[in-house]
Amino acid sequence: MSVVLVTGASRGIGRAIVARFVREGQQVIACARGRQGLDELKSKHPAVECFPCDLRAPEAVDALAQTVLDRHGAVDLLVNNAGAFRPGGIASEDDEVLLDMLRSNLFGAYRLTRRLLPTMQARRSGMVLNVCSTASIAAYPNGGSYSIAKHALYGFSRNLREEMKSHGIRVVALLPGATLTDSWKDVPLPSERLMPAEDVAEMAWTAWAMSPRTVVEDILMRPQRGDIGEADFQ
Repeated sequence: MSVVLVTGASRGIGRAIVARFVREGQQVIACARGRQGLDELKSKHPAVECFPCDLRAPEAVDALAQTVLDRHGAVDLLVNNAGAFRPGGIASEDDEVLLDMLRSNLFGAYRLTRRLLPTMQARRSGMVLNVCSTASIAAYPNGGSYSIAKHALYGFSRNLREEMKSHGIRVVALLPGATLTDSWKDVPLPSERLMPAEDVAEMAWTAWAMSPRTVVEDILMRPQRGDIGEADFQ
């Protein structure tokens, strides 16, 4: 049984990943900002360890990492899924948006990974899976600072992968397109136009379940009809 830590686990893709790994009998640790979402997760999956944690706060990240290491000694798989989306244009968005998006989508993942890497390195095994986005590799209208932060998370993934090759640690970048989560709940589109979160979770499991001799470096997923565009709203 492997120890799996999933951030942003109380809803959407994170919640689906938790459910998928629980189904396989793994020891799952879930963290998220909100206690209510974690309580709901715990009621459905009693074996999951749940910890509230705002990954934008460095001291909270350090406390989470230490708690997990004290309880389990090491993490086999870290899923950096926590993030936030604020639409807007670079020329028009407020000055603080970029820092907010970097804190939400990059800094916490970077810090938590660094706190957990030493035990992975000592054991010469493990995986870091970063949930990026198609916005990590393509520009979109109203992407703004969110897209900048997701590009940075993808860059972090690629650099970390190179550094960890000699340590036996696999690093995966999962880049899903439009997925049926709360981020899209107010968008007037049929659910069939978006991917199920469970499909994204299935790809996370597939990447993990492969032999340690193999790494799926990038997993790019899109709705079958492609990215959401202006034509979808006409």
